[in-house]
Amino acid sequence: MFSQLAQGVDWSSLGAMALRVVVVLLCLVVHEVCHGLAAYWLGDPTAKLNHRLSLNPLRHLDPFGLLMMVVVGFGWAKPVPVDPRYFKNPKGGMAITALAGPLSNLLMAYLSALALGALSAVAAVRGETAGLTLWLDFFALMVSLNIGLGIFNLIPFPPLDGSKVVAMFLPDRWYYRWMQLERYGMFILMVALWFGVFDGFLGTARRVLVDWMLQGANGMFQAVLSLLV
Repeated sequence: MFSQLAQGVDWSSLGAMALRVVVVLLCLVVHEVCHGLAAYWLGDPTAKLNHRLSLNPLRHLDPFGLLMMVVVGFGWAKPVPVDPRYFKNPKGGMAITALAGPLSNLLMAYLSALALGALSAVAAVRGETAGLTLWLDFFALMVSLNIGLGIFNLIPFPPLDGSKVVAMFLPDRWYYRWMQLERYGMFILMVALWFGVFDGFLGTARRVLVDWMLQGANGMFQAVLSLLV
């Protein structure tokens, strides 16, 4: 009976989904930890006191944000607590803290593109991808999902990270009104994602960045190979 059930399972699909979940967790956790580290380096211990500098994914995950990230590639985690009163320049400190998350994703995407380019070069030399398939899939997902998460969070709409950057340039009388939009912003974003409002922009931006990073990495390693062969 068990063998019959096992034969009916699509193990390749389950494996692909498991790999996607692992990559999503890595993207989200690093994103949030970098928020907390940036705030901590700027003098705010709130994230550390709330154990948000941990790499334990359970401390960071928002269930719906995780689901959206797995399904559509754009999502979020539980916001890191930040107290701007610790910052010498509250607006600037909030902007730097906010940017640390998406910038960490874009950096991971670039490093993953380099790793993918190196593995592709190895596969080209060997004439096969045997033994490399899992890592090729892993780094390809790392490029795509990190870029998706980074771009999504740079949208200048509360409570996304891009809104904190915009807020830095607002006069005080507008700043607090802008930040108050956060209480409604997540609901608006969930509705917008559900109806695909951002799909065109986010999809195009992600494809452009993915192509640029992968072409750059492949070009670099192809040039190295041409010198060695």
